[in-house]
Amino acid sequence: MKKILSLLVLLAVFTSCEEDVKFNTPAVQALKNNELWKADNFTATVGPNGLTVEATFGFETVVLKTAGVNPNGTYNLGVNNSSVASYTLDVDSQLTEEYRTGANMGSGQIKLTPADTDFAAGYVTGTFYFRAVSESGEEVYFQNGVFYRVPVTGTLE
Repeated sequence: MKKILSLLVLLAVFTSCEEDVKFNTPAVQALKNNELWKADNFTATVGPNGLTVEATFGFETVVLKTAGVNPNGTYNLGVNNSSVASYTLDVDSQLTEEYRTGANMGSGQIKLTPADTDFAAGYVTGTFYFRAVSESGEEVYFQNGVFYRVPVTGTLE
């Protein structure tokens, strides 16, 4: 009886040590109005006018645009129309809610992370946060945003 009990204890110990590790690479996620927003599809495009990261989750789309592609770059939002962020919600085929930053509208920052950005290898990493405004004056907030090793298409030429 003691052997069976010992065997059951050992079996319980070994089965409880199981780890289900899930890696989230690449990824785009943030807190949208203090709730987790995690993209299920994302792309990055680099060209002569800068970097564009587009991430979608269902009917929601976040677009981050920078005026340059400096891996050490920090791009402030709400200052001009060169570096901007937008959030779009397609409610249905007739109704779309759009929030954006721009010249003297909204605020925020996009910052590229040089340690994990390699345009030649084809990926970009960075952080972001922004407050975007709709035409009716409503606001949406994205905080603690991260885009990690998002695949890049396009060229720096």
